[in-house]
Amino acid sequence: MKITNVKTYLVNANGDARWTTRPRGRNWLFIKIFTDEGVTGVGEGGGWPFLVEKAIQELKHFLIGENPFAIERLWLKLYDVLHGHGVTGSVRGGVISAVDCALWDIKGKALGVPVWELLGGKMRDRIPVYGHASTPEAAQKLMDRGYRFFKCGPKIETLKTLREAVGYDVEIGVHCHAEFTPSAAIQLGRGCEPYRPMFLEDPVMPENIEAFAKVADKLTIPMATGERFATKWAFSELLARNLVDIVQPETTRLGGITELKKLAAMAEAQAVTVAPHDGSVGPIIEMANVHVLASIPNCIFLEHLANDVPWRLDVAPGAAPEENGEIRVPDAPGLGVDIDENAAADHPIADIEAFEYHFRTPEQIQESFVR
Repeated sequence: MKITNVKTYLVNANGDARWTTRPRGRNWLFIKIFTDEGVTGVGEGGGWPFLVEKAIQELKHFLIGENPFAIERLWLKLYDVLHGHGVTGSVRGGVISAVDCALWDIKGKALGVPVWELLGGKMRDRIPVYGHASTPEAAQKLMDRGYRFFKCGPKIETLKTLREAVGYDVEIGVHCHAEFTPSAAIQLGRGCEPYRPMFLEDPVMPENIEAFAKVADKLTIPMATGERFATKWAFSELLARNLVDIVQPETTRLGGITELKKLAAMAEAQAVTVAPHDGSVGPIIEMANVHVLASIPNCIFLEHLANDVPWRLDVAPGAAPEENGEIRVPDAPGLGVDIDENAAADHPIADIEAFEYHFRTPEQIQESFVR
């Protein structure tokens, strides 16, 4: 079997919103890899979808004629081709992630088994998901849908109000968006501790290991991070120093299924659980995450945007919907998902000039420290 072509699809995931904090708003980048035996595979790359698409179109020359079963070798080939771009970031990681997922999909389809079977077999039939809620009303809506986990914004009063409203039968994490100073994060964490948060996510810039260590040393709350990292190596020191309790990789920029499986093993060796970031990505990578989480012992849950654009499942037929706070692990060959090209074309991305951009000043960011 040989690769014959690679096609890309940019899909608007911003809905009707015309204000944003990122270029062109929120979008998804899907790919489909074609082979000379008629088997195709789909993948998804993120980070900066518009640029990732251009990069894949530039790099598909290096995939044509290759054996799609050689997943590890092709991962390393793309990594080497992009070596000149320096330390891996979202674009380089996005390219590799999209291609890697599509190759696993091809292999599963060709062999007639789901991807989780190729990864060692299925350990669970359903993957619990967690949502986002910073008000009692939003939390109750999630609970009515069967959610047992969600996370809120980084305010002590927010967590206190939620606990008073919903009690302690659900777990609530606190997401800081890596915007706090170490001292402010410690104050926040200590104020939250009486209300038993299930994790404190990205309290400081995770790239600053010493700042992260300072916060972790002063708190009893489980520490979580990872959505900003683009390689497994970025997690290595955090894991080696036992600074993190939950790793939250963004699979569309980490390097795909191959790297997520490796990171899960690294985390398992340190008694750390895995909860991939899924708040901004689409249905294809969500299904890739489901396959990996089904196959590992240290899955805790998967982030899920409960109220996404209404065409989320239309553009990716076969993607499993969230039901009662869980996603069912599919049994179809490969990832069990495809791309509806017509539906994708019905939701093109908007021009960069079409948006009103909301940028915060340093003073506004500092306001997040005030509780």
